[in-house]
Amino acid sequence: MKTESNTEQITALYCRLSQEDMRAGESLSIENQRLMLKDYADKNGFRNCQYYIDDGYSGTDNTRPEYVHMLNDVENGLVGTVIVKDQSRLGRDHLETDRLMELVFPAYDVRFIAVTDGVDSANGINEMSGIKNLFNDMYARDCSNKIRAVLRAKGERGERLAAWIAYGYMRDPSNPKQIIPDPETAPVVKHIFEMYASGIGIKRICGSLEQEKVLSPGVYNYRKYGSLSRNLKLDKPYAWANNTIRKMLSNQIYCGDTVNFKTYSKSNKLKKRIKNSPENMRIFPNTHEAIIDRATFDLVQKHFEGRKRADKRGELDKYAGYLYCAECGSRLYRNRDKSHKGDSYRCGHYESRKSDCTSHYIRESVLDEIVLRAMKKVTKYAREHSDEFYKDAMRNGKAEAAKNLKESEALRIEYEAKIKQIDNAIQLLYMDRSNGKITDERYEVLATSFENEQSELKSKLSTLNSQLDEVKVREKCIRDFITKAKRYVTISKVTPELMRAFIERIEVHEKAVKRSRTCGNHIVIYFTFHPDKAFRLDGEMNELGMAKFT
Repeated sequence: MKTESNTEQITALYCRLSQEDMRAGESLSIENQRLMLKDYADKNGFRNCQYYIDDGYSGTDNTRPEYVHMLNDVENGLVGTVIVKDQSRLGRDHLETDRLMELVFPAYDVRFIAVTDGVDSANGINEMSGIKNLFNDMYARDCSNKIRAVLRAKGERGERLAAWIAYGYMRDPSNPKQIIPDPETAPVVKHIFEMYASGIGIKRICGSLEQEKVLSPGVYNYRKYGSLSRNLKLDKPYAWANNTIRKMLSNQIYCGDTVNFKTYSKSNKLKKRIKNSPENMRIFPNTHEAIIDRATFDLVQKHFEGRKRADKRGELDKYAGYLYCAECGSRLYRNRDKSHKGDSYRCGHYESRKSDCTSHYIRESVLDEIVLRAMKKVTKYAREHSDEFYKDAMRNGKAEAAKNLKESEALRIEYEAKIKQIDNAIQLLYMDRSNGKITDERYEVLATSFENEQSELKSKLSTLNSQLDEVKVREKCIRDFITKAKRYVTISKVTPELMRAFIERIEVHEKAVKRSRTCGNHIVIYFTFHPDKAFRLDGEMNELGMAKFT
């Protein structure tokens, strides 16, 4: 064995420790590796030693900082020898590790030594090295599969999987697995949702928060917890990014729900997270205290479904997410009028040529007139004749509501009985394992299967219990509508706030005579007190564009 090395070149002592390796005990600790490699280098006469240490990095990660640093030094001809405790410290990706040992190190005349594996390239190629690299790779894959299985089981049970806590929440001091609203940041989240729901665009929201000197999430977490985030700008503590607001407004966690499996990776070697399809996600409603009420959250999502772009004043389209084509079901989108004659709306499928649907052209001023007239008419009746309004609204659909209520109750009883049966089955299974009737491996397989089935049933039961029966839902909608009608006595123009309070959906029909200035569009308005029943207005347009109602 060669006992001297070129003193002008570095003897690289590479150490690595991952979270999985920590479970192996003290033998793989960074300090133990340092002492072992230093002792080996001293006894064998290696000089100019330099440590390259990656603490907390997986062996399948080929972007480890010190690992990359060491390879750069190798390629620059600065390293003469690389010494590791064993081959797994160099990496657990057998393709990458084989490439280094068989191609890169020989190309740059670098001697490679794995102390405990008995590998020294000065003594020639060790035929077992490739097999060891393959076993190291298989070990990493096996660990990854076990961790994925555990996370899958936790996610199916409704436990929160996200490692980070969304801005606006904090860990519950009495239960670290649970989150509660942060008294400092929860009001900021609520303020952001309220601004957007009132028609203020994302850019203006960012400007407003900066004027109010509200710390950005990254700076807030750094100052409170010392955590560093990507693109942290400590010199601009009040600068909010548009993307931060956009992600916040679409995050379902703020209405009290846990959403698991939003992203996935294709394998343990590909770290890129891919957005999951909605059908593969698991949503568990009402798992923690909500910051935003569900009505406000749903309204914000409606705006996202429509045109998101704000105008030059930073205001959003008040009809975004409310207007639909009555014929093809597409949304109607706003068309800016540069001639200052007024904006208009057209069918989305007509604009994109996705179907043979017609334009369903209607001017915003005309739509404002029709919607405003409808609001005044319905709210006046609800305000001045509350009892009659309540009876009329409750009269429709009672038989259907009673049927739905009966079916829901039967499902609830069925789910509860099945959950209890599975509990008993798991207890019996545990007793069989304790008595040695089944193996631990068999127990794990069966128990996981039972728990997955039970988790799915609990999710369905939670969803069922969170939904009030049809009669109570209708009654609550009507009571809320009457209360709002009494609050908004004077209605002078259509605003996003009024749309949120009273309107569920608006359907626009094509004119009976295309391009006619006298024939108006059929407008069907669904109000929030009874979203499954429409209030129909037949508007006839004269040449001045004023609406007449029958």
